[in-house]
Amino acid sequence: MLRFTPILLAIAYAIVMYRISVWRTHRELDAKSTELADPALKRMTDRLAAALEIDRVPVYIYEIDPVNGLAAADGRIFITRGFYRKFLNGEVSAEEMASVIAHELGHVALGHARRRMIDFSGQNALRAALMMLLNRFIPFIGAWIANMLTHLLASRLSRGDEYEADEYAAALLTKAGIGIGPQKSLFHKLENLTQQRAGVVPAWLMSHPKTDERIAALEALEQRWGTDG
Repeated sequence: MLRFTPILLAIAYAIVMYRISVWRTHRELDAKSTELADPALKRMTDRLAAALEIDRVPVYIYEIDPVNGLAAADGRIFITRGFYRKFLNGEVSAEEMASVIAHELGHVALGHARRRMIDFSGQNALRAALMMLLNRFIPFIGAWIANMLTHLLASRLSRGDEYEADEYAAALLTKAGIGIGPQKSLFHKLENLTQQRAGVVPAWLMSHPKTDERIAALEALEQRWGTDG
């Protein structure tokens, strides 16, 4: 029984951390967000809603500066104030903003948003268990190996989610009559938009596939759909 104690402790830790993460995230988003009320962007979200055959797609402004979009575990879609400011300044078009919203809708529809909360806690549990086990056999470097392995696993899972959400967004944007073009043009701008604040790691790009690979995947979709159509 004692042999399994580290694993049981890691599972208990994961459950506690998941509950705390959900509570903190919801409290943070509730305190720092308001529903988006922009006529130009509402026209875009109305087109997405019509394509989805729902009444509306509510989007919220999250009052932080880094350029990012996110989907909460409860299904809400958020655009950061920094991203919305790029739109107001003319650096990002309404159609490109719609592609962000469609991408985040993909994370919700495909279950990524909720699963990521669980995955995050599961990764912490795996890291804790690996540290406990590896440190018994290879002290000092066991923690480093555990961190490296869990980071590689998390990155692989995150990249897979991004490709899936990109494909969902491409299909939704096509059905809404907006097309994939804004998705690709935003990817070309994205690294510059997120790196304008010196010393800040771009939130959008963390654990994401390379931009050129995402664009290539979208172009492959266009070719396939064009052939199929």
